Amino acid sequence: MTRSESKYFATSARMDEAFLALLEEKDFAYITVKEICEKAGVNRSTFYLHYETVGDLLAESTRYIIDKLVENMPQDTADFFEKLQTRPLEELHLITPEYLTPYLNFVKEHRRIFRTAVEQASVLGMDDVYLALNRHVFAPILNRFHVLPSEQKYMMPFYINGLMGIINEWLKEDCKDSVEQVTSVIQLCIARH
Repeated sequence: MTRSESKYFATSARMDEAFLALLEEKDFAYITVKEICEKAGVNRSTFYLHYETVGDLLAESTRYIIDKLVENMPQDTADFFEKLQTRPLEELHLITPEYLTPYLNFVKEHRRIFRTAVEQASVLGMDDVYLALNRHVFAPILNRFHVLPSEQKYMMPFYINGLMGIINEWLKEDCKDSVEQVTSVIQLCIARH
């Protein structure tokens, strides 16, 4: 990486951090480019060199947070995906405290960005994230359980929308209930279906 590339990414990171800090203080709709620039110590032209809108910065910040979430998962994700076809079936149940606890703790810690991501899902292209997750994780798991593709197309929206519904409700209440309680609710809903 050249020195100018390094400076470009460092400036981008400062704006991400400034934006996330502002998001802890106020709602997305009220954050201005001017505030982001002041907090990051950059001028407006620098902001517009990196982004066209605050929505673009939101998208980048959301990707940054999702990457950090993946880093915080209990297993090496590359190893998990690589061995998806050979893991014992009992290891493919992802609705367990082992997976849900770090995920929900991370959501709780970064609840403002997650709440904003949910509110701005269409701007962020979150449907594409869910499609990729389905294609690379859930479909291979369902295939291992011999669930027909004609059934998978109905099951995945059911599970994803159900899980997101629970998490959205939790976010609306500022993650007031404990991670353990939300994990229990998710497991209860999945066990009944």
